[in-house]
Amino acid sequence: MQNKTVALIGVEVQSGAGQKGCVMGPAALRIAGLAEALITMGHQVVDQGDLPLPPQPRREHPNRAIHDLAEAIDMAAKVNEAGFAAAQAGMFPMFLGGDHSVAMGSVPGVTRHAALSGKRQFVLWLDAHSDFHTLLTTESGNIHGTPVAYFCGQSGFEGYFPAPDPAVLPDDVMMMGIRSVDRADNDGLAQLGVIVHDMRAIDEHGVVAPLREFLDRVRGENGALHVSLDVDFLDPLIAPAVGTTVPGGATFREAHLIMEMLHDSKLVTSLDLVELNPFLDERGRTARLLVDLVGSLFGRKVMDRVTRAA
Repeated sequence: MQNKTVALIGVEVQSGAGQKGCVMGPAALRIAGLAEALITMGHQVVDQGDLPLPPQPRREHPNRAIHDLAEAIDMAAKVNEAGFAAAQAGMFPMFLGGDHSVAMGSVPGVTRHAALSGKRQFVLWLDAHSDFHTLLTTESGNIHGTPVAYFCGQSGFEGYFPAPDPAVLPDDVMMMGIRSVDRADNDGLAQLGVIVHDMRAIDEHGVVAPLREFLDRVRGENGALHVSLDVDFLDPLIAPAVGTTVPGGATFREAHLIMEMLHDSKLVTSLDLVELNPFLDERGRTARLLVDLVGSLFGRKVMDRVTRAA
């Protein structure tokens, strides 16, 4: 990846999730040396701080399970505008969450910029969950389970969230690492043609072939690529700091290989780092791993790495 000016956009939100703690994610990533790692590799960093997200008047919804709806609406609008402005200014927006409801603002914001630049927006969704519920289908009421359906323009958000303009085409989304999908999510994904490579597919075929095929398609369509990385994409044995642990996730090498391939592609234009819950971490282990993965995405090679003492 050529030298970039990276805009760090902190989103201290945990209202979209069911477990508290990921509100501290942006601070943990900064303490783990995210900006310093990027600067060391020759990139410029503009840390825009954390977006102001004050409490909001309660919003009701027919689905009584939904909680903190007003906060999610306010957050999505502010993230959308911050991401759009950073991209318009020629920067690489990097969104530091916070729970995965951050993508309800980050993806629509960068998609608006891509459309104005004559590019088609693609999304690589690295997650244990497909997050394809709507406000009507979620049973948990956790809004971090809805962003993909939202930015793909599905019904079920009307009257609460503005329609994404433009929406991302469902078959321009590729999910990797999926291993926890309920029936409502699964039905929607199948009907709309979202590309899904679950952990069984990765076990059988590896990450290289499906990712290479997707990147070739992005390149062929002159596309922009947003990467949304949820900590629970990773195996909890190497990344314990997440409130939605699902065993059997991506290994250290699989995750780094994906990031190295993304770097080599020169297609990535924006990034989410979400669901980091420092309260559940082990001496900052997961935060440091995320910083290392960002290093691979931005061009750090194996030979550049310093071996840490155990």
